[in-house]
Amino acid sequence: MLGEDDNNGGIGVSGRFLGLLLVGLALLFIGIVVLVVASIVLGGSGSVGGVILIGPIPIVFGAGPNSTWLIIVSIILALLSVALFILMSRRARKEE
Repeated sequence: MLGEDDNNGGIGVSGRFLGLLLVGLALLFIGIVVLVVASIVLGGSGSVGGVILIGPIPIVFGAGPNSTWLIIVSIILALLSVALFILMSRRARKEE
C-alpha cells in the first residue's frame, strides 16, 4: 500500500495510484495534441481559458471570444477535482 515500506527500504506505491497517474499523464498528452492540431487547423484563432490551483488560491485566466464559457467550465472542473480529492481522502482515513 501507499506509504508502507517494501523489501528494498523504499516506499511502496499502490497499483491504483500508479494507474491513475498514468491515465492523468495520458489525458494531459492527448489534450496537448488536440490543442496543437486545433491551432494548426483553425489558424490560431481560438479561445483559451483555465484555472490554475496553487494550494487554495485559484488563478483564473482566459482570452478570446468564447473565453467566458471556457473559464466557467474550468472552474466547475476545478471544484469537482477538489471535491473528489476531499472525498477520496476521507475514504482513505476511514479505511485506516
